[in-house]
Amino acid sequence: MTEKCRCGDHHAEGGPDPEDRPSAPRHPLLAATLAHEDHVEDAGGLDPTDRVTCRTHHRWLHDCVASPVHTNPAIGYRWCRRCDHQALVAVDELAGEVTIRCGLCGAIPHSRANQELVELCRRSLALARSARFPAVAAA
Repeated sequence: MTEKCRCGDHHAEGGPDPEDRPSAPRHPLLAATLAHEDHVEDAGGLDPTDRVTCRTHHRWLHDCVASPVHTNPAIGYRWCRRCDHQALVAVDELAGEVTIRCGLCGAIPHSRANQELVELCRRSLALARSARFPAVAAA
């Protein structure tokens, strides 16, 4: 951001903490999905905004979507155009729900980008859940 944000919240300018990455051996489905999406994206077959994993944080998208790194006003991800402010994301892993609300006005910023982001997070949640509870996913 070029000017100070009106909300007064701290917005990270740098990247993620390198110590905050999951280890691949403990999360084989995550590691495989990350590698596959990286490969397909590099080959030009996947848009970076269509991923269920995060190339920056090396996590499932729903695990890190609340990071300021995932705010993009140009395309509308996590952005309230009415207030010109970043939107906040709440992920309820138990219910499998993802909600995006403006950090200033509290409204749900309805945009195609935000709707797609919610759907990608739900897919990310479902995949993570299937890795943790394979018997439930098969039923």
